[in-house]
Amino acid sequence: MSGLRIKLSTKIAVVAAMIATLPAVLAIPAAFALQVKVNPSHPKLGDTLSVFINLDNPKADSNPKVTVGNKTYPAFEIAPNQYRAFIPTTPLEKPGTRTIQITGEGQVRKLTVWVRDRNFPVQRITLPPKAAGVEATEYELRRVAEFKALQTPKKYWQGIFLKPNAGRITTVYGVRRYYNGKFAKDYYHRGIDYASPEGSPVVAPAAGRVALVGKVSQGFRVHGNVVGIDHGQGVTSIFMHLSRINVKEGDIVRPGQVIGAVGSTGASTGPHLHWGLYVNGQSVDPVPWRYQEYK
Repeated sequence: MSGLRIKLSTKIAVVAAMIATLPAVLAIPAAFALQVKVNPSHPKLGDTLSVFINLDNPKADSNPKVTVGNKTYPAFEIAPNQYRAFIPTTPLEKPGTRTIQITGEGQVRKLTVWVRDRNFPVQRITLPPKAAGVEATEYELRRVAEFKALQTPKKYWQGIFLKPNAGRITTVYGVRRYYNGKFAKDYYHRGIDYASPEGSPVVAPAAGRVALVGKVSQGFRVHGNVVGIDHGQGVTSIFMHLSRINVKEGDIVRPGQVIGAVGSTGASTGPHLHWGLYVNGQSVDPVPWRYQEYK
């Protein structure tokens, strides 16, 4: 029996030695090559989700894909082997789980994120029976839609966003409305309003390229005199109802640079600035961008 034990021990030792000499890469599960992190960890409606992806061996000109439902969001390289995609959420969506699918290096990962509900303010507005609102022109709608759809690969901004005007906030992001007792299902306030005297300066909250300049004289009936800044990688800012415009399309602006002045042009009842922040074409809450850095 002792001889049998010695032979078995020898065989076990030989097998163990063979396993130890196998290439280390075989000991690492392939799933570890695709690492994903989502911020914030407890998002709520109106937040911007940041999806960070680390790849071990990314292929040239082949960024990972990030998909939620039937929508695919661009992922941009922000550091060697590291990519980031932004996923917008809005008040028109329902709270609950979001399944995020990430594809890269021939692998697929699925993450489930819970998006919390949020209590958005509600306004009740009564309009006269024959009241007719101002309607946007086709030209205005087309130019603004093209601007909001920009997904420029270059990232212009750095750090947190600045307040674009010194006035007090009169209307926050996400306000819902009832018109004559009927709830406007597809409406929410897509930005922040600042009440400020006419002519007070409006500054760029972050660096970017001026991609839209529109004037009432060109048919911008609703937006009024407007400036749109492309911050890059699907992030854009729009500034409405201006009395003066200090920039032209194609200009590169820096944070804090004066781009115009507060006014009451377009569909406006008094001097104020409307600042809307869009991520991949959807209006998100600008407030988090003012207090935390989106890399």
